Amino acid sequence: MEMHWATVWESIADVVGDRPAVTNGTVTRSWAEYEDRAARVAAAYSAAGLGPDSKIALYLYNGNEYMEAQFGAFKMRGVPVNVNYRYLDNELLYLLENSDAEALVYHSSLADRVARVAGSLPGLRLLVEVDDTGSSGVSVEGAVAFEDLIAGHDPMPRITREESDIYMLYTGGTTGMPKGVMYATGEITQFFCGLGFPAIGLPVPEAASDIAGVVAGVHERGESAVSLVGAPLMHGTGLWLGALIPHLGGGHVVTLTSRSLDPHEVLGTISLRGATHVTIVGDSFAKPIISAIDEAADRGEAYDLSSVKMVLSSGVMWTSEVKEAMLDRLPQVFLYDAMGSSEGSMGSQISMRGMSTETARFSANPTTKLFDENDREITPGSGDIGRVAAGGLVPLGYFKDPEKSAATFRVIDGVRYSFPGDMGQILEDGTLVLLGRGSQVINSGGEKIFPEEVEEAVKRVDGVVDCLVVGVDDEKFGQAVTAVLSGSSEVTAESVVAGVKDQLAGYKAPRNIVIVETVPRAPNGKADYRAALELAETALG
Repeated sequence: MEMHWATVWESIADVVGDRPAVTNGTVTRSWAEYEDRAARVAAAYSAAGLGPDSKIALYLYNGNEYMEAQFGAFKMRGVPVNVNYRYLDNELLYLLENSDAEALVYHSSLADRVARVAGSLPGLRLLVEVDDTGSSGVSVEGAVAFEDLIAGHDPMPRITREESDIYMLYTGGTTGMPKGVMYATGEITQFFCGLGFPAIGLPVPEAASDIAGVVAGVHERGESAVSLVGAPLMHGTGLWLGALIPHLGGGHVVTLTSRSLDPHEVLGTISLRGATHVTIVGDSFAKPIISAIDEAADRGEAYDLSSVKMVLSSGVMWTSEVKEAMLDRLPQVFLYDAMGSSEGSMGSQISMRGMSTETARFSANPTTKLFDENDREITPGSGDIGRVAAGGLVPLGYFKDPEKSAATFRVIDGVRYSFPGDMGQILEDGTLVLLGRGSQVINSGGEKIFPEEVEEAVKRVDGVVDCLVVGVDDEKFGQAVTAVLSGSSEVTAESVVAGVKDQLAGYKAPRNIVIVETVPRAPNGKADYRAALELAETALG
């Protein structure tokens, strides 16, 4: 039995078929139903002329259909492609062209954009519309309704797959145009088993054929995971931590009905479904959830959150103060803060009540190294800043971009590493201190300043809710450190600058303060530095 998403999930469905696999709102599919519906989707893909390595774009909000369309792609050895549901016409057209998409599954509320670009994509063989507006029929000429597609096909027979099949995740475009990061399916499936099984207290199965037996035992003991995905499935944090890893352990994946973070829905769903694991994205998700817990308490109410064992986050800073606040309200949980990106895993930090928590400090993976600009490894404890290199599971490259692949995925002393762009320091005890992305470094008066360090200092100032720091062109300093922040009416430029200077060297303090209603972030909570810079430049003239 090959180590492959589809093959593993099929084996799980065979042993725990009556147990819940996916839930969105009031609709729950058992593992048997989930596997059957995905097999019918796979048959439809094949009937449309798609085959192994065909790219199937998922332009969808979170929901059961996202998981079913993805599972169906894995079943027929296709490659599901995650598409940001915020993309407008030009962005959508770029990604569909860049990925060589042959099929597109989309929500009907996004159909107007699909209709405007579909005619420019002669490679599209199949359009599938998932109804989320309550309308009858489909909105785009030539499209088929998702439920009609399932009803109109018998399940595709199971097939033998290859562990070398390509799995691909598109980056969010925070470091340039979105790029498809390619992995060998067998390798990434095995890697995720190595992460997921220890998280539920189980040994990592030695072979794919062992997984179903382990999962059956977990369900018999009533220890199966219920994973609530707070982050979007279209990004790696939500998809990998919230869905793919729990599924490999036979877990139940629960998605929310709201299209933006509703902390009260998060808490209500935890109570209703008995969620054991909750996936969020750093402070931007944790702070509203904490506030919602407090709001309920102020009303003399309380959500039952006793089922939660672990809260997981990745992709953005999760500050120590916010972690401690969450542990005060959820004292039984472990907080898992993963340092990684679409291009690889670099380290993690686990926190629990009674432990000291720190911002941007991680236990580095054994395969993680730091190198200087001449590819010399940085000695722990030296204080030198270097580029973080992730070893171990390293992507095959970027899809259709050999130049960027060669720059990001490189061999040093016979070992292949991924260089996602993060800068950091390595302490004598091996602790990895993350400083920020090299591409975002601000050069002010000859001093290099990492925005993330200043952002965390700003967010510690009383009244500040959120902040991004950018470098605005400045005649005297080259670039001026500029804080784009949101907060209460008591926050002033003077209080922010003074607060930062109490924590950091004076040259790192913002020279400009721009107060906005909402700091720009992507749906997954990641910083939108381009939008923040535009706001700053507009405000400063």
